[in-house]
Amino acid sequence: MKKVVFYLAYPLLWLVSKLPFPVFYLVSDFCYVIVFYLIGYRKKVVRDNLKKSFPEKSISELKKIEKKFYKHMCDMFLEMIKTLSISNKQLKKRFVYKNIEELVKFEKECNGAIVMCGHYASYEWATAINFYDTHNKAYATYKKIRNKHFDKLIKDIRANLGTTLITSKEVIPTMMRNKVNNQKASYYMISDQSPKNTKNACWVNFMGTETVAFTGSESMAKKLGFGILYLQIRKVKRGYYSAKLIPLTATPKDYQDFEITEKFFQLLEEQIREQPEYYLWTHKRWKHTKKA
Repeated sequence: MKKVVFYLAYPLLWLVSKLPFPVFYLVSDFCYVIVFYLIGYRKKVVRDNLKKSFPEKSISELKKIEKKFYKHMCDMFLEMIKTLSISNKQLKKRFVYKNIEELVKFEKECNGAIVMCGHYASYEWATAINFYDTHNKAYATYKKIRNKHFDKLIKDIRANLGTTLITSKEVIPTMMRNKVNNQKASYYMISDQSPKNTKNACWVNFMGTETVAFTGSESMAKKLGFGILYLQIRKVKRGYYSAKLIPLTATPKDYQDFEITEKFFQLLEEQIREQPEYYLWTHKRWKHTKKA
C-alpha cells in the first residue's frame, strides 16, 4: 500500500516542482488555505507554543504571527519539493551563503566543522552548501521516514543539493570514520529538537522557559576537536534567503560543559524574537518539565 501511495504522489510532486515560481507560490497559497483553515494542522500546539514564548503579546498579535507562520511553513514545504528540479544556479541565487570562507577555514584548521542550526527559515535549502567550492563533503542529519519509498525520495532531494543524509544513529560512526581517515567534512546538525530521554541532556533557558536540549554537537566537537559554527538564516523575501556562518569556537575543549549549547540557543532565540513567524512552531518543544 505504501508503494502505491508513493507512485500516486510522486508524479504530482514532480509536476509541482516544475512549475514556474509565480505559479508555484500560488500553489503554496492554496495549500495554506487547506492547512490553516480546513485542516487546522497542529493549531493547538502552535498556539500553546506562541503563548508560552510571548506572554507579553496580545491575542491579535499572536494570531498575526500564527497566520504568517503557516504561510511560511507551506512555502518551505513546497520549496523542498522544488528541489527535485531546481538548478544549481537558481538555488545559489535564492539561498546565498555570505561568508563561506568561515566554513572553509574551520574545516582546514579543525579537520572538520559542525554547523549548528535550528528549525528556522529555510533549513531545507541550507544543505546547498556543496554548490559552493568548499572542497570537502557535507553531511546533514535527518529523521528516517517509515515509508521507505518516501524516505528514498527525501534522500534523493537532498542529494540534488550535494549533501549526504545520515540518521542520528549514523552521526557518530560517520564522524569517527572520517576522523580516522583524515577526511575533512562539515556536519549540519539541527540542534533545537526535544530529546526523548532527558537523563543525559542539559537544560537551557530558551524563549523564557527551562528547556531540555541535545548536547551531541558540543560533545562530539570536544571529543574530535571539530570547530563549531552557528548557521544564521534570514528570509530576505518570499523564495529568497541569506545565510551567515557565525563562528562559535575553534577550540571547544576550552569551554565549560553546555556553554556552547547555551550560546547556540541564545543566538537562535535572538532570531526568533526578531521574526517569530519563521520558526517551526508545530514542534512540541516543551513537552518535558524540569524537576525541582
